[in-house]
Amino acid sequence: MILPIYIYGQPVLRKVAEDITSDYPDLQQLIADMWETLAESEGIGLAAPQIGKAIRLSVIDLDVISEDLPEYKGFRQVFINPHIIDYDDSNTDSSEEGCLSLPAIHEKVVRPTKIHVEWDDEQFQHHDEWIEGYLARVMQHEFDHLDGKMFVDRISPLRKQLIKSKLAALIKGRYRCGYKTKPVRR
Repeated sequence: MILPIYIYGQPVLRKVAEDITSDYPDLQQLIADMWETLAESEGIGLAAPQIGKAIRLSVIDLDVISEDLPEYKGFRQVFINPHIIDYDDSNTDSSEEGCLSLPAIHEKVVRPTKIHVEWDDEQFQHHDEWIEGYLARVMQHEFDHLDGKMFVDRISPLRKQLIKSKLAALIKGRYRCGYKTKPVRR
């Protein structure tokens, strides 16, 4: 089932998400719904807060960009209870980011290119790895959602001031996008 994506201003997007256990109600259906929602919205990542659930769950599909980045051919991964343990700040990269919860807003964000992450996969097998490159950027973006943060929190105060009216428009429900959303109701 395609779920609505919560838009900037929704309180759940600012909550710190909680870890879940393997007996979380209807977890496999929720994961399937997240994959379907992600595909419908043509995104590459989706975190549970973006569909109104304050739990530490995210899906990332980099196969959709494998024509440009062939190393990600077939990469589709579920991340349960992910936590970034450490950042290697010795090398950073500035790249434009967008977000399904912030339609039509794109800004350059500086992030470390290498991170140490722990998570469980869909079978609750534990992973503890250093991740590099584009996947590290996407993981940081998605896992920020699990900590109540969004990419606009990582841009300069000047840039944030320059997009203030766009953010206000999102809160007021004045935006267009090609996927199902749940705007803030005032």
